[in-house]
Amino acid sequence: MTTENLWPTDLFIGGKWREGTNAERIEVINPSDGATLGSVADASPEDATSAVDAAAAAAHGWAATPARQRGEILRRCWELMVRDAHALARLISLENGKALKDSRGEVAYAAEFFRWFAEEAVRGHGDLAVAPSGANKILVQYQPIGVSLLITPWNFPAAMATRKIAPALAAGCTCVLKPATETPLTAYAVAAILAEAGVPDGVVNVLTTSSTGPVVNAMLDDPRVRKLSFTGSTEVGKILLRKAADQVIHCSMELGGNAPFVVFDDADLDGAVEGAMIAKMRNGGEACTAANRIYVQCGIAAEFTRRLTERMAGLTVGPGPDETTDCGPLVNAAAVKKVSELVDDAVAKGARVTCGGKSPAVAGYYYLPTVLANVPDTADLAREEIFGPVAPVYIFETEEEVIRRANNTEYGLVAYVYTQNLGRGLRVAEKLESGMLALNRGLVSDPAAPFGGVKQSGLGREGARHGMLEFMEAKYIATSW
Repeated sequence: MTTENLWPTDLFIGGKWREGTNAERIEVINPSDGATLGSVADASPEDATSAVDAAAAAAHGWAATPARQRGEILRRCWELMVRDAHALARLISLENGKALKDSRGEVAYAAEFFRWFAEEAVRGHGDLAVAPSGANKILVQYQPIGVSLLITPWNFPAAMATRKIAPALAAGCTCVLKPATETPLTAYAVAAILAEAGVPDGVVNVLTTSSTGPVVNAMLDDPRVRKLSFTGSTEVGKILLRKAADQVIHCSMELGGNAPFVVFDDADLDGAVEGAMIAKMRNGGEACTAANRIYVQCGIAAEFTRRLTERMAGLTVGPGPDETTDCGPLVNAAAVKKVSELVDDAVAKGARVTCGGKSPAVAGYYYLPTVLANVPDTADLAREEIFGPVAPVYIFETEEEVIRRANNTEYGLVAYVYTQNLGRGLRVAEKLESGMLALNRGLVSDPAAPFGGVKQSGLGREGARHGMLEFMEAKYIATSW
């Protein structure tokens, strides 16, 4: 894939590009102007079964492929993504709407999963121990879990795909990827890179569908599917967990977030504002790791809010592919409606808009970067994911108070803490209920780190060595010699 004209748009099954059995196709919309970019094939449940057929047929051969060989193919995937970084970034900005600078960052991040798991593929170590009774040896080996169903969202169409595909392939699993219909072109572009890199036919299959329920159910009902890895909302995750229970399918779930961003009086104010901009505005706020609730201690709340407002108001809003854009559109009209309703509710309950607070009168799905001061805990956005460029500022007085308020949510994906007191930072980090924590940093994501949450933010971890183990089963062998 070197030019936009070569972007594939059909189903990728068994190493072949093919039309879906549904005659209709799925339109792909450019959020920057509402225009149609093109269309992709629409898979039926029968197509889904064909994809599982292909993955099952390739499973034994791929599992038996030496780990070094699998790693070299993944390394080649990284090289090709780096080669095509410019075209991929533009594609992401076109179909997702995110600013081009964010798209470039996503492509670099996405490619790194191929490089990390290329190196991790050869590290599927086992264990050897002696039973406490001395009666036998305990051997543990890790084997591929089997055919894996990967379901990814629209907000990071490249990174969410590679974060699942790379560990699955490193572990020796074959897979079927079902990307979101809002951003399918990027997933097919990644599939083309995998094929060029030498991934054998059937090892990775990609399909898009307008009939998500029937298509996904067809795969989850298939006894050959042994793994489900899903990134998306908690509501959909719960539905999939119930369905996966019918076949006792192993599940990894990266679900919703409601991240607290805590700034103490002794924080480096410049660093805290910069961190808030990164944590809030990466991908225009359309990220599960986005800072949703910014808690600022009363001594610096006014100055922090003033500086944050100045930064947010200074962002350039425009089309995603435009080089000058800082904040692109939201993904669709429904996303704009939800963000508008959350802001209106907060204002009705006493919050004050210091910048933004509305949609500009232009084509496309835009919402202006917004700061809300003095937000009450009763506002709906204190409990719901915002998924937009809205930064609500809450004021707190004591450490104990902010810990209690930050933990008052069903989510627990990530939290951010800013303080120059190391003892306080580590103490608060231990008490905050989240799977990840950034201390004096606005970014936590790294392919070499275990990404995932607690409570209703999910199950399992992606990235690091943990990510590959999610696609492996431990087999215990008792023996004596």
